[in-house]
Amino acid sequence: MLSKDISTALSEATKVAEVLTEALPYIQKFTGKTVVIKYGGNAMTDKALEKSFARDIVLMKLVGMNPIVVHGGGPQIGELLKKLNIESTFVEGMRVTDSATMDVVEMVLGASVNKQIVSLINSAGGQAIGVTGKDGNLIHARKMHLSRTPSAEIEAGIKASEIIDIGHVGEVKSINRDVIDVLVNGNFIPVIAPIGVGDDGSSYNINADLVAGKIAEVLQAEKLMLLTNVSGLQDKQGNVLTGLTTKRVDELIADGTIYGGMLPKIRCALDAVKCGVSSAHIVDGRVAHAVLLEIFTDAGVGTLITNQSV
Repeated sequence: MLSKDISTALSEATKVAEVLTEALPYIQKFTGKTVVIKYGGNAMTDKALEKSFARDIVLMKLVGMNPIVVHGGGPQIGELLKKLNIESTFVEGMRVTDSATMDVVEMVLGASVNKQIVSLINSAGGQAIGVTGKDGNLIHARKMHLSRTPSAEIEAGIKASEIIDIGHVGEVKSINRDVIDVLVNGNFIPVIAPIGVGDDGSSYNINADLVAGKIAEVLQAEKLMLLTNVSGLQDKQGNVLTGLTTKRVDELIADGTIYGGMLPKIRCALDAVKCGVSSAHIVDGRVAHAVLLEIFTDAGVGTLITNQSV
């Protein structure tokens, strides 16, 4: 009869073997494939989650996948602006970015946050290199203009809208994939800060989800993964939805199931899939090893969107 300690160790070893067996077909399927991961939210501020994320990325690279990391840093930007007594305002969810604020954005995203992520991945045994969208003209940007109809006009039934200047906030005009290809072909893991450069050399702060989506489109990635602070896309009863086609997502937008803050993220995922990315995932970044669980297990930990029935 086995002792209790030996029996426990054997049971734990068996569970590991079962996990590896479940992961094997996924490893075989995705070897050589590109996965773009937008990293942000709780996963960037919790030490244990930071380490689990870095190990996930390194393991993906070791089994033959090509992970591309695009990161945010909104809370870190807000914290430094507060310390510097620079007022931060938002319009339609977008941070108004004047020249002083843009300097802080570049300092936080391009230096502090980017290098911290690179260090985490390298400490876990990977080879990461950090870049901003300005390096090698990786992200060619144009100024974003917001338009909205003032409430007084809405009440009067007037459709006229006003254009709002929100400063150095941009959108992606094009991606120079040569920069990414050089890093990937050199066996490095690119870590990209979402700062773009305009025609006149001006810097632009761009939403990290949008950058990740555009990079996934240009690379025709196997997967786009957007880490967030919720369990995934939920129906009106709070149940997590997954295995969704683009057609079904359009229906959920139309009937109001998808609304508010989740809408831009879902539209980003939807656009990527419609433009050739095999699948997009809204992943719960609060779960340790969320990236690996979504890629290498049957259950996953988020919402999967594809162009085909799954």
